[in-house]
Amino acid sequence: METVCNMRRVVGAALCGAMLLLGACASGPQTSSRPVDPMNVKVSGGVNRDFTQAVELLQGERYPEAIELLQSVVEREQRLSAPYVNLGIAYFKTGDEKHAEESFLEALRVAPLDPVASSELGVLYRHQGRFDEAKKTYSAALQAHPDNLPLIKNLGILCDLYLQDVNCALAQFEQYLKYEPEDSRVAIWVTDLKRRAN
Repeated sequence: METVCNMRRVVGAALCGAMLLLGACASGPQTSSRPVDPMNVKVSGGVNRDFTQAVELLQGERYPEAIELLQSVVEREQRLSAPYVNLGIAYFKTGDEKHAEESFLEALRVAPLDPVASSELGVLYRHQGRFDEAKKTYSAALQAHPDNLPLIKNLGILCDLYLQDVNCALAQFEQYLKYEPEDSRVAIWVTDLKRRAN
């Protein structure tokens, strides 16, 4: 068994390096009500290898192959959220929104309020027109992760474009700019929102 410190995970449509490590891997489902700390999870070398290969398949947009491999990973390891998140993203990319939602929800079962799983689930809900559910998903995750930029930005986009809530959007984008002041696109959005608010 080796510690999963070199695994990569998918964030949004883009794949990001590192961090979440298989999300909930090891030998069987989590039985505790507390989320597993992925840094302390030991995973078999085969699972680690398959997860890494699945991420490479996702990066290459080979979604059906990634889905097959990730299904194998989550059958063997259920303690980490990253495989479920990546599986959900792969399903979403193939248009299978039902299985995408199930995968994101499974990731959140393993790691409640996981920011990546919450962000991806919110994007899915937004895509489906389930705006209230998207807002609840983002807001709940932001309570636990108030500085998570994808959550902040996605909530701002939801409030602006879909809910037509200028004040909510403005609050999110101003918060976002506190962490990313050089993001000129979001700065333009803030300027526009302030103009619309007046």
